[in-house]
Amino acid sequence: MIISRTPHRISFFGGGTDYPQYYLKHGGKVLGAAIDKYCYLNVRRLPPFFSHKHRIVYSEQENVKNIEDIRHPSVRETLKYLGINYGVSIHHDGDIPARSGMGSSSAFTVGLLKSMLALEGRHIAAADLAAKAIHIEQDLIRENVGSQDQTFAAHGGFNTIDFMRNGEIRVEPVIMPPARLSQFEDSLALVFTGLSRIASEIAGEQIGRIADNQSQLSRMRQLTDQAHAILTDPKSNLREFGALLNETWKLKKQLADRITNEAIETLYNRAISAGAIGGKLLGAGGGGFMLFFVEPEKRASFSRAMQDCLEIPIKFDFDGSKIVVYQPNY
Repeated sequence: MIISRTPHRISFFGGGTDYPQYYLKHGGKVLGAAIDKYCYLNVRRLPPFFSHKHRIVYSEQENVKNIEDIRHPSVRETLKYLGINYGVSIHHDGDIPARSGMGSSSAFTVGLLKSMLALEGRHIAAADLAAKAIHIEQDLIRENVGSQDQTFAAHGGFNTIDFMRNGEIRVEPVIMPPARLSQFEDSLALVFTGLSRIASEIAGEQIGRIADNQSQLSRMRQLTDQAHAILTDPKSNLREFGALLNETWKLKKQLADRITNEAIETLYNRAISAGAIGGKLLGAGGGGFMLFFVEPEKRASFSRAMQDCLEIPIKFDFDGSKIVVYQPNY
């Protein structure tokens, strides 16, 4: 039995520049963090006593004889990619619902790769794990997905990630004094919109409009460097970071038609009125979670004003995808 734990992520700046259709031509950069909300996978070899060969349990349950018959695209393509020829049981449990803008599908793929390789007694470095997950999602499943989600899931941490034109991905941690980092974490409010969406559809529209959105994407990448400078300069007020979130949110809404809607705009305006300095919708758009920057002294009043919304406390995860139970013979 193998149990893996893989973090979800929040993205602050640069989202949209991590699509290969963009960064292989122009280079991209994001600033974000893995968080303490996780995808858990329990994986083991399935004894040959059943009418089915493979059992996959997530929001549905699949009992199938052949890998080709598996409906879950990540499970099917990952098992095929690894050349698995024995029966497996895969159980998923997660802290965050799917279609929420927190990189849940990529966390699943990263965790499944990590788990299956561990089941075979194989270790994999974080960079290789991210690269293989990117290949499975972008080339095999052909999802409209960028490259930051898999990278944060594999590495963990609070990082800038450079996506080079030659395809190289460079991960650099954001270095801050512990007290300033704690103050920054305490300034983040994660609020659920109550809306779910098919991210791949909205992302597909963004990808199709990359050529028309050159100026917005270029500015969004520049904001990554500005935000990093604020975080790492102890003389800078973190309020400036929150204000930049407003700018990147305005730019993001220009990338595709369905990124925002009336319900999202109403929630955003309520949060600003309740004391948030800035914020943005996470993920491709259309629903999921919104992230706000609220100074710690205003968090209590903010939460009271937003009490009818689901607010999720978060801290950063610095482990990345990891094996928490390793008993390959059970």
